[in-house]
Amino acid sequence: MIKCLKFTHCNILQIGIELKTFGQFIHQFLLLFTWIMKETITYSQDTKIDAAQFRDILVLSTLGERRPIEDLDRLQHMLDHAQLMITAWAGEKLVGISRALTDYSYCTYLSDLAVDQAYQGQGIGTTLIKMTKECAPMAKLILLSAPKAVDYYPKIGMEKHPACYFLDDLSALRRY
Repeated sequence: MIKCLKFTHCNILQIGIELKTFGQFIHQFLLLFTWIMKETITYSQDTKIDAAQFRDILVLSTLGERRPIEDLDRLQHMLDHAQLMITAWAGEKLVGISRALTDYSYCTYLSDLAVDQAYQGQGIGTTLIKMTKECAPMAKLILLSAPKAVDYYPKIGMEKHPACYFLDDLSALRRY
């Protein structure tokens, strides 16, 4: 009979399990291992991704509803010309991305913040924002929220700006 097992993960998680059979031990161990593996997220500023991976994370995050996901060449162009990209990984699976344009001094425009819906609520988006800001600490971090994320940003400490304008079609520009 196995009385108690203690597993330590990230120096904060301690789980005591009282088990009567080896089968129960294996079952509980596999459940715990699966949970730990799902929760282990790594971040990278150096890992390159391709347009197909980018499209997939955009779709899985719902950001794909407002991005040209059917045009892989355009997505690749978006990746190639971003100055700052940070990715989040669960093992080999891309689960989040922060893609930004910056002068590293005055402003950083966070053009894409995408986290796979299955991994949302774990702090991945907040960590991606934090890491993006840390790369350009003097610059103000600016983003346009996706409609589904409007309530998220104030909860993590970002301030809302009342005046934002955009120009999508050049023919709409006129002299004043």
